[in-house]
Amino acid sequence: MLITLIIIAITCIVSFMAFKNGRLMNDLILWPPAISRQREYHRLVTYGLVHADFNHLLFNMITLFFFGQQMERFYTMAMGTFGFVLFYIGALVVSILPTYFQNRGNPNYRSLGASGAVSAVLFSFIMLAPWSRIIVFVLPMPAIVYAVLYTAYSIYMDRSGRGNVNHNAHLWGAAYGVAFTLLVDPQVLSSFLGQLSHPRF
Repeated sequence: MLITLIIIAITCIVSFMAFKNGRLMNDLILWPPAISRQREYHRLVTYGLVHADFNHLLFNMITLFFFGQQMERFYTMAMGTFGFVLFYIGALVVSILPTYFQNRGNPNYRSLGASGAVSAVLFSFIMLAPWSRIIVFVLPMPAIVYAVLYTAYSIYMDRSGRGNVNHNAHLWGAAYGVAFTLLVDPQVLSSFLGQLSHPRF
């Protein structure tokens, strides 16, 4: 799980630096005009290195720690040493692109955080082990049940426009995680369906 730990370490270091350095935060955050006008394409990735506050960072990194190590093993076996890195960077880009295109002319819009990529990691894991028990706010539940609730909640919140969270990125990240996993190993689908037919609570 070396790659997962490196991603967590880099994200934590950069986030803590950005907490105290507004200029660094502004240089890394997703700000659409900086991409469309100034071609600062790095922001499609670096926005995932900065977070709104400590709790935002902590939640994302804890989730990445527990599920990233499983998926790092999967992608290393399927794609080689840097397979998980490619998956994670791709998740950052794909999960934020719809938001960018929707707001590319909006100078007041900003987005940050690794939540979209973390959603990709989580849903990729769910494809491999849908009945695994995970803990959600101290409440244990099967991973597939959480996936359904999470998706429904994100769709509702995205359509209602409530809060200050980019639920759209969560949804696209989840979709990317599922699609990329099936692209890398199509046999995962039959395994997933087979596991679904044998519930374990």
